[in-house]
Amino acid sequence: QVQLVESGGGLVQAGGSLRLSCTASGLTFSTSVMAWFRQAPGMEREFVSSSGNNIYYGDSVKGRFTISRDNAKNTVYLQMNSLKPEDTAVYYCAAERYYYTDWRNYRYWGQGTQVTVSS
Repeated sequence: QVQLVESGGGLVQAGGSLRLSCTASGLTFSTSVMAWFRQAPGMEREFVSSSGNNIYYGDSVKGRFTISRDNAKNTVYLQMNSLKPEDTAVYYCAAERYYYTDWRNYRYWGQGTQVTVSS
């Protein structure tokens, strides 16, 4: 019943910007913790950011990425600036009723959107 749908991925040059969106249905969006994770080829899934009672960022994206949400639209956004080739990954939207940084604790996931940053 819960659906998370990501959009906004694509190919950009290093130093460029991209904004990802995730629209949710089937849950009480305003009381849910929404999070972004990413996974590069051959790498473990990595915490990027989350929005709930507080906002958190992974060390690798602090100062460059910004998370925001519009509860009226059931949508969470990830604004990505100053992109680096190391940011290349599939980006996933996730939801849970409590805050976690470990991806294994999240029950609801989108299908992911590819972000590729060229040098």
